[in-house]
Amino acid sequence: MSTAIAYGPARVLPGDQIHISTNPDTEPFWEAAKEHRLTACQCASCGQFRMPPTAYCPNCSSKERNWPTLPGTGKVFSYAICNKNPVTGEDFVYVPVVVELDDAGGVRLVGNLTGCNAEDIEIGMDVVVEWTDICDGWVLPNFRVVDPA
Repeated sequence: MSTAIAYGPARVLPGDQIHISTNPDTEPFWEAAKEHRLTACQCASCGQFRMPPTAYCPNCSSKERNWPTLPGTGKVFSYAICNKNPVTGEDFVYVPVVVELDDAGGVRLVGNLTGCNAEDIEIGMDVVVEWTDICDGWVLPNFRVVDPA
C-alpha cells in the first residue's frame, strides 16, 4: 500500500541565488529574456531549431541563425519534485521541468514550474512562460501551469 506525499505549492528558486554566464552563441537568448520574449536558435538556412544554441547547425552546418519569438507556451515533458533549496539547504519545494516548447520543432527548455501543488503536476500539462528576475540584471524563463478554465 502506497501513500501520496503532500508537498504543497511549487515555487521558483529565489532569483538572487541564480547566476548565469553567456557566450556569443547564448547571448541572444538571454537578451530576449530581458525583454520578456521567449526565443530559440533556428538555422536560417534549413529551419532546424536547436537548443542549446551552437555556432553551427547540426543538420546542415550553416552558421546563419534566426531568433524567432515563440508563443511562450508548451507542455511538461518531464519533471522532478525537489524539497531542499540547493544553495541554502532549507526546506523549499520546487519543481524543475523540461518543457517542450510550442512552435519550436521539438525544442525543450528547463525551468521551474509554479501554479499548482507539486503533487498535482503531470506529464503533458499545458504551461506558459513567466519571468523571474535573477542576478546581474538577467531574467530567467520559468513556467506556470495554464488554468484549464
